[in-house]
Amino acid sequence: MYLAGFMGSGKSTIGPILANAIGYSFIDLDSVIESQTGCTIEELFRKEGEEKFRERERSALRSASKSSLLVIALGGGALTDAASLAIVRETGIVVYLRVPLDELIGRLHGRHGRPLLTTEKGEALSPQALRERVTALFAARESIYMQSEVIVDTEGRTVGLTVDHIVKKLSAYLPQ
Repeated sequence: MYLAGFMGSGKSTIGPILANAIGYSFIDLDSVIESQTGCTIEELFRKEGEEKFRERERSALRSASKSSLLVIALGGGALTDAASLAIVRETGIVVYLRVPLDELIGRLHGRHGRPLLTTEKGEALSPQALRERVTALFAARESIYMQSEVIVDTEGRTVGLTVDHIVKKLSAYLPQ
């Protein structure tokens, strides 16, 4: 099972709690890549560029997708890679944590370590530039996320209520 959503949607927070609730293990794909390379995602983007990062991400995803009873938190852009999207579609179901655009912008303001939300020098974007960048990324990715088997609106829900809602929606997909 895969957790998808825009950066800042809560995948890394909700993922381990969801996994525990359904008796699965949890991995965060970005954390796996960081462990494998000894670099942060932001450093990898700066050193190697997005294309090389997506190759690493795809490789880590291919490996992780061979395990069962696993909740995998995908990076925000993982599903924009056609090969990664194919792996996900062939090997599991996708839960999309849907967060309204303005809430995402608020969550991401002042956060570090998001390579697509910094300048080429790694500096924070201005509030206006952040809004423009997040809006553009959201527009480019939303249609991909909306193809998920399970879509959960997180607005106004606590983490616990969000997990409960996901578990209820997953009941049709999980073995009884």
